[in-house]
Amino acid sequence: MRTVIAGGHGQIALRLERLLTARGDSVAGLIRNPAQADDLRATGAEPVVLDLESASTDQVAAVLRGADAAVFAAGAGPGSGVERKQTVDRDAAVLLADAAESAGVRRFLIVSSMGADARSEYADETFRAYLRAKGAADDAIRARDGLDWTVLRPGALVNDAGTGRIRLAPSTGRGSVPRDDVAATLVALLDARNTVGATLELVSGESSIDEAVRAVTSG
Repeated sequence: MRTVIAGGHGQIALRLERLLTARGDSVAGLIRNPAQADDLRATGAEPVVLDLESASTDQVAAVLRGADAAVFAAGAGPGSGVERKQTVDRDAAVLLADAAESAGVRRFLIVSSMGADARSEYADETFRAYLRAKGAADDAIRARDGLDWTVLRPGALVNDAGTGRIRLAPSTGRGSVPRDDVAATLVALLDARNTVGATLELVSGESSIDEAVRAVTSG
């Protein structure tokens, strides 16, 4: 299986790349900064330097062509302003989806955020812009018939070691989840046809990842 990951140097993406290559998959990670290439190679992934804020649909589609799945795990980051929430968290996700459709790659996962809503009224301006951008991206992905999409909305992300025990459902309630477990859940979701068309929240819980993913229904 070949997977292309946008935001290939992100904390979740690097974990995901290690897991996928460890099981023998081919992985390409899209990065903007060439200095990050060796970090991707260390995971076993192929680094592809491509800035999603300036790339064309055709350029991204050329990288995706022949892949089995695309994962959007990019983000403007906590130090970015309102404008980059739009250009990265929303527009880059839409660009990757456009390119996936153009390249004939149907399986599409997007790492969103709990509380993502295109009409968010969160008090903090920057975080409100983030939630609105994420929500708008989710809406754009979910409107597409040409993608077998799954939207994953983790709770508060922590760097504690993963437990392999999660709660995964359309609504879980607030909670946190290790980035290790987010990456492991993405691996399971890539293979799970029952999660196509599902928007799922993710927090730490009592079920194994495989059990939680098997229990999902998209309807």
